[in-house]
This record gives sequence, structure tokens and C-alpha cells, in this order.
Amino acid sequence: MRRAAIERKTSETEIRAELSLDGGPSRLDVPNGFFSHMLDALSRHGSLGLDLDARGDTDVDLHHTVEDVGLVLGDAVREALGDRAGVRRFAHAFAPLDEALARAVVDLSGRGSFHFRLPAELEQAWVTTEFPLTLVGDFFGAFADRGRLTLHLDVLCGRNPHHVAEASFKAVALALRDAVSLRAGAAAEVPSTKGSLTA
Repeated sequence: MRRAAIERKTSETEIRAELSLDGGPSRLDVPNGFFSHMLDALSRHGSLGLDLDARGDTDVDLHHTVEDVGLVLGDAVREALGDRAGVRRFAHAFAPLDEALARAVVDLSGRGSFHFRLPAELEQAWVTTEFPLTLVGDFFGAFADRGRLTLHLDVLCGRNPHHVAEASFKAVALALRDAVSLRAGAAAEVPSTKGSLTA
């Protein structure tokens, strides 16, 4: 069973997550409707079972909560993957949403590395009055770092910040779903010339 349960408590946030890489029901309790919408897209299109409770200092802003949820989910993916034997490892996906198009490329490399590209005209955009588009990068940067995976996320085009954010979460979900999937007949094989994706 590729599952993990992670808790994180600091003076800024308190987060608890249970994750299954192989699907299952999802329940989300986070203090922002748009962020909940994005996490729902991630779990649904990534075929993830996710039970998540998050609280944070949203009176300051959403940054600590969004980033720390990324840290916790990255930790959960890393723990659920174990030694990463049998996984496909590499995957990519495109996701459109009307005029927006995002591309995500994932490598379960054992090294945390994140690269995010937005069209210049969207770099200062806000999805809602509480959620700047830059939080998408903050979330996935934390997620890739703690998940020990390489993630390239490129917004190829877009005008509406909501569409851009949602296409980004969906593209990552689809690529992650394929990268963590198990290859037939390769259950004991780690897909690396080093023989390890965790060392």
C-alpha cells in the first residue's frame, strides 16, 4: 500500500495529510476556497486519495498555508513512494483550460528541483483578492523540494489567471499520476543507472 500520513505544526500553520498514490476518497478542509479547488483538481486528476486538514495564519496572508501544504504533500509523496522501485519515473502532460495551456514534466529523480515559467504579463496577476498567481509557484516549489522530484511547469499561454492556475494544477496532476504509476513486471526494479532514487 503506497500510503503516508504526515503532520506539520509550527507557529504559522498546522497541517495533517493522509495520502494514497493509488486512489481513494478525498476530503479537503483548507481555509481558502480557491486553494481547495486547486487541491481538488490535483487529487482528482492525479488519481490520489487525499485527506487534508490545514490551518494557518491567513490573517497575515495565504503564503505560509499554501507553501506548508506543499511541504506536507511533498513529504507524503516521498514517504508513499518508498524506494521508488517499479515506478515509471518520467512523465509529462499538457492541460488546457479554454485559452490557457500548461505543460508539466516530472522526474522522480530523488532530487528536489522546480522550474516555473509564466508569461511576463501574468507574473504580477491575482486569481482572487487573496490568491496571487505566484502562489502556484510557491506551492509546487515546496512540493518538489520535499517530494524529492524534478518538476518543470510552463504556462505556454493564458489570459485568465484562474484558468492559468487550474491548467497548471491539472497538468502537474496528470504528469504525477503517470510518473508514480507502476510498470508491469518491474516491481523490484529501481529505474536508475545508479540503482537508487533515494540515496
